[in-house]
Amino acid sequence: MIIPTYNEAENIKPIVARVRESVPDAHILVADDNSPDGTGKVADELAAEDDHVKVLHRKGKEGLGAAYLAGFRWGIEHGYGVLVEMDADGSHQPEELPRLLTALKGADLVIGSRWVPGGRIVNWPKSREFISRGGSTYSRLLLDVPIRDMTAGYRAFRKETLEGIGMDEVASQGYCFQIDLAWRAIKAGFHVIEVPVTFIERERGESKMSRDIVTEAAWRVMSWGVGSRVNKVLGRKDSKDSKDF
Repeated sequence: MIIPTYNEAENIKPIVARVRESVPDAHILVADDNSPDGTGKVADELAAEDDHVKVLHRKGKEGLGAAYLAGFRWGIEHGYGVLVEMDADGSHQPEELPRLLTALKGADLVIGSRWVPGGRIVNWPKSREFISRGGSTYSRLLLDVPIRDMTAGYRAFRKETLEGIGMDEVASQGYCFQIDLAWRAIKAGFHVIEVPVTFIERERGESKMSRDIVTEAAWRVMSWGVGSRVNKVLGRKDSKDSKDF
């Protein structure tokens, strides 16, 4: 379990406790971007008490994508065969993790989806729902993929999937990072499935969502989609590196 943090001192202890209760065998890596609120120190205290918890201290705030990539590399280097993305703020329910892991037995990547039958959101303003639904639809149409929740951040990967999608070439962040990894997995021929989850808006702390994140996603997805279509017309294969488009 990779849990990236930046100023999540109020949230990290309860989310770790819920993960440990839901899947006792799970190991947790807290990837902290030098949070000024002391999240890293809280994580260190948890790690000192529980050998299933580790902490990756990063130099500073470099974005969600960079934190997850660092966590993926750490997990692969330490011999883990399954790596899971989960937010620290409680929006992803640890109690639903067994469902993702069970589904991974028949897939290469499992996405916890809000927008498939059975998925739902709780306590979101309509404006946020519009951005999320719109972003997924926009990405699905431009990139010609069947995934309904392209921006979902609750995911379970097989190690082989991450190794096969060109992690070293990923430069995107935020919403765009999640879209990028899902599209790469599909282009590489991996089996991607969605399972319904309940997404609950955070109760403590501040959301990291910003206009810049949404703008980056819209621009990059348009570039990738146009580039892919041009390549098809010219009879060329898509570049493995999505940022080339």
